[in-house]
Amino acid sequence: MKNMKPLILISNDDGYHAKGLNSLIDMLSDIGYLLVCAPESARSGYSAAFSATEPLRLKLRRKGDNYEVWSCTGTPVDCVKMALSELCSRKPDLVIGGINHGDNASVNTHYSGTMGVTREGCMKYIPSLAFSLCDHSDDADFEPMRTLVRSIVNQTLSNGLPTHVCLNVNFPKGKEYKGVKVCRMAKATWSKEVVRNHHPRGYDYYWMVGEYNNDEPTAEDTDNWALTHGYVAITPTTVDVTAYNTLETIKRWNF
Repeated sequence: MKNMKPLILISNDDGYHAKGLNSLIDMLSDIGYLLVCAPESARSGYSAAFSATEPLRLKLRRKGDNYEVWSCTGTPVDCVKMALSELCSRKPDLVIGGINHGDNASVNTHYSGTMGVTREGCMKYIPSLAFSLCDHSDDADFEPMRTLVRSIVNQTLSNGLPTHVCLNVNFPKGKEYKGVKVCRMAKATWSKEVVRNHHPRGYDYYWMVGEYNNDEPTAEDTDNWALTHGYVAITPTTVDVTAYNTLETIKRWNF
């Protein structure tokens, strides 16, 4: 048992076929046994959603010496729950979401299915990471990430993470990076999020779109600043959303 390879559970929100996920398999297949359970199609923006009213199906897509890839008909969080319940022979040593096509920095972490994977692992008391690249293209180049991804995975396996803390790791697009910054999430907002069109059959329909606004572009301690200036951004992220600095203030209210 002491010589057993780490069991690493991987999922994403781009689907089991996505280049980012398959690049991650290639990067890590010698580090541990990789159990991949990912949506059968893209599930971006699903955050922590899970299927409470729909049945789910699993399908083994392929298997190698150090990995197996399953698809699930549900959400990214469904994939983690299904894998832990039905596919894992033991508790994973690590849960990874990604590699996502597109960044999950700042407030985007709240919408992200990639981070949904990571938070779900974190809530199960498993050290958990999310990897994202600031490139939405289907054929994005993930190779420059290899060395740092492997380093972060190995260090997390060796050192662990505090209970209910996971890491949100975002990479800028490019062949090389200026360095790594451990930083907070930037304050940001989305605007112009709905586009309305009129269908020829007489009804309106809507697209969810939007413009991203970095509300503190000069703040050098944020993930947005790091990515904009060519750095990899690592943001320790907590599952506990209690506003501890406001607890005592609210306790003094007159209820």
